[in-house]
Amino acid sequence: MEKKDGKWHSYRRVNLPKTIWRFAVRISRRSGLLVSGIATALAASVMLAPVQAADSSTATSLADFGGLAGLEAKCKAEGQLNVIALPRDWANYGEVIDTFIRKYPEVNVDSQNPEASSAQELAAVRQLKGSNRSPDVVDVGLPFAVAGAAEGLFAPYKVATWDDIPAGAKEKTGLYFSDYGGVIAIGYDANKVKVAPKSIKDLANPRYKNQVALNGNPSSASAARNGLFAISYAYAGGKKGLDDITFGVDAIKAWKKAGTFLPVQASSATVANGQTPITLDWDYLQDKYAKSSTKVKWKKVIPSEVAIGGYYQQAVVKTAPNPACARLWMEYLYSDQAQNLWLAGGARPIRLDAMQKAGTANKKYLAGLPKLPAGVTVVYPTLKQQTDATAKLATLWGKLN
Repeated sequence: MEKKDGKWHSYRRVNLPKTIWRFAVRISRRSGLLVSGIATALAASVMLAPVQAADSSTATSLADFGGLAGLEAKCKAEGQLNVIALPRDWANYGEVIDTFIRKYPEVNVDSQNPEASSAQELAAVRQLKGSNRSPDVVDVGLPFAVAGAAEGLFAPYKVATWDDIPAGAKEKTGLYFSDYGGVIAIGYDANKVKVAPKSIKDLANPRYKNQVALNGNPSSASAARNGLFAISYAYAGGKKGLDDITFGVDAIKAWKKAGTFLPVQASSATVANGQTPITLDWDYLQDKYAKSSTKVKWKKVIPSEVAIGGYYQQAVVKTAPNPACARLWMEYLYSDQAQNLWLAGGARPIRLDAMQKAGTANKKYLAGLPKLPAGVTVVYPTLKQQTDATAKLATLWGKLN
């Protein structure tokens, strides 16, 4: 690689006639260097030829840009990055975005529809295709990542830290890959909830009337669907509740009849105003509820029946209007810097194991992760279980409400 005219260029060796190669080799062996006469001309104008970086929209790794500097230059020339469905108080995304902006002030970041669900993200990609407002990247639940890849919405890309991502947490060509995750926890405002719930089934108790909510619609939002998985697992008495989400839906019906369940999407606002003092949500999202109001005394507990775990997925949009910035955003997200920012937000970054081995994981943030109750293990719903649940909920949840 060589820097020329302020830009980095990579080079490839050009095939030459054997007689020329033999001549050049004789000169180099006799003199010890290729710096004079014909040899210099060969080295400068024939042996090395600049390789132009691939079109950003088809680049599959940093190598296609000649390295990080080449990708940064391409992104700065675009000057724009469109992201979607990234609430500032979700897994510390506010600081993640702000740090990217400080790192690359030449790039304007347009954060669209922060409260969008995974389904709405894919809808935006379809609807805005060809527009300069189309999302460049998405952050979605696994079933939606698989569906989007099958539909041809994503472009393959492998970040520089690709090998740190476990094999089971990435599509092999780079169409999508896990980013951060956590486990479902019961969160509650101790100022309003006098008897702390410890299990999923506790939430059926009439003492929690008009207090229990999920974070969204389980048929379209991954956080809500995994909350429902936790309910289904508890009421089925095990993993059969993951195979058939109906156990969870039937439990919600019973909760509605008992008056404990609220068909309201839990948020910082609903917690602050007292509307949803109990939620089933990702553990790393519970911190935002604690900060929603000085009147809120928020606590969280992992239910005694199960710790439902899950990771979200990143993907580069195939028709991204800013393809270089889409790929630079990915490189940034999978760097130690951004992974530690997710960790600071209470989430478990996908490279955490590799970072712990390398000594680059922030120990203070690591110590802040919640501990599992004795005897409770993390259970991850399979892709099939998630896909089947999403299909069933498309009709079951609508009938419930």
